[in-house]
Amino acid sequence: MKNRAAQTVVVTGASAGIGRAAARMFAARGDRVALLARGRAGLDAAAAEVRRAGGRALPLETDMAEPDQVEEAARRVEEELGPVDVWVNNAFSAAFGAFLDVPAEEFLQATKATYLGYVHGTRAALTRMLPRDRGAIVQVGSALAYRGIPLQSAYCGAKHAIQGFTESVRCELLHDRSGVRITMVQMPAVNTPQFSWLRSHLPRHAQPVPPIYQPEVAARAVLRAADHPGRREYRVGASTVATLLANAVAPGLLDRYLARTGFDSQQTRAHPPTEGRGNLWEPADETEDYGAHGVFDDRAHASSPQAWAGRHHVGRALAAAGLAGAGYAVLRRVRS
Repeated sequence: MKNRAAQTVVVTGASAGIGRAAARMFAARGDRVALLARGRAGLDAAAAEVRRAGGRALPLETDMAEPDQVEEAARRVEEELGPVDVWVNNAFSAAFGAFLDVPAEEFLQATKATYLGYVHGTRAALTRMLPRDRGAIVQVGSALAYRGIPLQSAYCGAKHAIQGFTESVRCELLHDRSGVRITMVQMPAVNTPQFSWLRSHLPRHAQPVPPIYQPEVAARAVLRAADHPGRREYRVGASTVATLLANAVAPGLLDRYLARTGFDSQQTRAHPPTEGRGNLWEPADETEDYGAHGVFDDRAHASSPQAWAGRHHVGRALAAAGLAGAGYAVLRRVRS
C-alpha cells in the first residue's frame, strides 16, 4: 500500500466503535477522512485521532436518519476534501428489550437511524460516484443480518433490511456495468460503547454474545473491503461463519437454542444496568467522549484467525477446515 494515492473516505458513525477504529486506520495510511456522527465530543476526539495518525479530518455533525443532513454532509465533503472514493455506512441506533417492551416510536426511530441511515448514505454516495464510474461503498453489517436473536428485534430487522437493500442495489450496478462497487462486511460481537448507551428495557446491563472482538478487528475488515469491493460479502470471526452455517442447515433448532440461551447470554451483572432514553433521539457522546472501545476490554479478542486467513492466500484450506469444525460444534450445541 506504500505507493497508493491518498483517498477521500467517508465514515458514518465515526465517533465510536467500529467507525472510529476504521477512521483511525484510514488516516494511518494517509487518507482524507470525513467523520459523520451526531455527538460533538466524540466527533472532536475522533478527528484529533485521525490527525495524529497522519490523515486529514473533516468532522461533520450529521444525523443519518435525516436525508437532507446526509446530502449536505456529502456536499461539504466533496467541496473540502475532494471526490469521495470510499463511503463506509456504519452508523446505527437501537433499543434492547423484548419486542412488546419496545414502544412503537422507539422501533421506528431505530429503523430510521439504522436501516434508512444506510439508505441515505448509499444514495448520497451513488449520486456522486456513478457519474465518475468509480468508487466503493462498504456496508458494515452483522451476523444478525441473517440470523435474528431475541431482545434485538429492531436491530435485527434493520440489519436484515440492509442486507436485502444492498443485494438489490448490487444487482442494479451489475446490470448497468457500473464501475462502482458495493460490498457488505458481516461482523461478530464487538466491544463497542453501544452496550452502555443504547436504549435498554433489560433488567441487567446488555452485553454482546461471546466471543467478543475488539473494534480494530472489525476495522481491519472494513479497510480490506474498501480496497477489494468486488467481493460481495466479507464475514469476520469464526463465530459469524459458524452461526450462519448453523442457520442455513438447521434454523429451527437454532431458534430453540437461542430461545433457551439468548436472554442470559446478552445480559451481565458485571456492570450496573443502563438508564434513560439512550442515544435513540440524542447522541450519547455530545459532551463526553467514550472512545472506540466498550466496557468489555477484559474479555475481547484483539485478533481473529479467520479474519487473518481471509486477508492472506496462505492457510485458507486450514481456515475452511477450522470453520467447518466450528459450524459442526455449533450444530452439536444446538441439538443438545
